[in-house]
Formats: sequence, C-alpha cells, structure tokens
Amino acid sequence: MTTLILLHIPVLTAEVLAIIQPEKGGFFIDATTGTAGHSLAMLAASKNEIKLLCLDRDQSSLEEARNRLNDFSGQTTFREGDFRDLKLLAGSAGFDAPDGIIYDLGLSSYLLNEAERGFSFQREGPLDMRFNRAEGEPASKLLNDLSAEELADVLYQYGEIRESRRLAARIKEAADGDAVSTTTQLAEISRRVIRRHGKSDPATRVFQALRIAVNRELESLEISLPQAVEILKPGGRLAIISYHSLEDRIVKNFLKQNEQLRVITKKPVRPGREEVVANPASRSAKLRGAVKI
Repeated sequence: MTTLILLHIPVLTAEVLAIIQPEKGGFFIDATTGTAGHSLAMLAASKNEIKLLCLDRDQSSLEEARNRLNDFSGQTTFREGDFRDLKLLAGSAGFDAPDGIIYDLGLSSYLLNEAERGFSFQREGPLDMRFNRAEGEPASKLLNDLSAEELADVLYQYGEIRESRRLAARIKEAADGDAVSTTTQLAEISRRVIRRHGKSDPATRVFQALRIAVNRELESLEISLPQAVEILKPGGRLAIISYHSLEDRIVKNFLKQNEQLRVITKKPVRPGREEVVANPASRSAKLRGAVKI
C-alpha cells in the first residue's frame, strides 16, 4: 500500500524570490525548511548554482525535504536543529556569510496531516505538538503541570483569548478527571467556552497558544533574528513570513530598529486573491524583507 504524503504548499513564493534573489548565485539558508517548498523554488530559480543550507527542527520533515531535493544533492546541506542556534548551525556547515536567509514561520501541512503529532484539532491524536519529539515536554504535560492561572496566562499571551481564565479553569477541571489527553477532547472544551468569531474555529487560537508555548517559538525567533543579521554578508537579504500578530510584531520591530538593515517592504506583502483561493492557508501570511547595509 502506498502512503500519500501531502506536501506543504509554500506561500508568496514569487515574492520571496524577488527579495532573496537566488538567481544571482551564492550561499543561502532556509531556516524553516519543512518539506522544502521554498528551498525547491530557490534552487530552481538560480541561474548560477546556489548552495543551500536546509534547517528544520523536525527530523521527518527534513528527511522528506532531502528526498524532494534529491536532484540538487550537490548543492544542498541539511542540519536538524532549532533556528535559535542559527549561527552555530550555519558555521558548522560552512555557511558563515550567506547571501540570503528565509524564515517561513507557518506550521507545515505535512505536520498537520500527521495525527500522532497532535498539531491539528481536526484529527484525533495525542496532545504532543513538539516540532522535535526528542526534546521538551508534550502539550499534555504542559496542561497537567501548569496551574489554572499559569495556563490562563499562556492562552491569553500566545492565543489572545479573552476567555482565557474560564477556559483554563474548564481544562483543569477536565484534567482532574483525566479527560484531556487528545486533540479532539481539547477542541471540544474550547468550543464550549470560546465564542466563535467569523469562520475561524474557536480551537484554532487555543492550539496556536499551546504550540507556541511547547516549542518556545517566539523566544526562538527573538534569539535567531540578531544572529541572522550578524552572519549575513553586506548586501545579504532577509525574507520573513509570519502568520499571526505576535510573530509579525516581533519581526516588524526588529527590522525597523536594527541599524544594520534597510527594510525593502514598506508594508508587509500579502498574498493575492488567486493565491488565497488556491491555498486558503496563505490568507494570514505577511512577508517582510530587508537588506544588510
């Protein structure tokens, strides 16, 4: 029986290429490779053969990326790791002064489609949510270990959930009865507490908040961005795609305040109607770019 692997569809690909300019050749880093959507586009667009370092925290995604980029095996290097260690990972691979770095901060549909990873509330699975299952603690342990007050803070800070205190109390009540161990159970509790706004499922921001907390995503981003600027060669280019206000605020402020950068996107680049229709997951994407002076 053949297993169907649903690959992540990269967003704003043409716009990313316009910022990164791989056609000029050089050394590039994909800090969030996933299943290599942007990596493949960069390699295919380069007229002068580029060298590309592919980083990802998830081993299975990185293996899929390696398979997908097999035709470019002479140009690609792979490293498993968190982009909070960008400088170390780049140095170990000989990418000390790259010409461009891309971050796509979205959650890969490859991970969403693996029920056992616990990222999607649309599939029954254990509450894990770790990008690297060899590190850290799963979301289920976070729910168990945090007090109701601490959990409410996580839900409010990372999910911007107004009903965070009521929701945290309901989750902890259910946990006392050993009821919150799967994605669908958590989603049901969330839907009973949070008001639906528009078409978005109330569980969306709950899963976002826990995923951010489990993987320390915002902390990693804040640690990584200064390293990206440090290792970029003068004239090197940086492209960052974010998907929610918390990420975008960090990116926007960093680019604006860093004196070594010239921002080349006065406003964030958003996907057009055609792209959103073809790939609804792209609807919240915001692309920002800068050049190292």
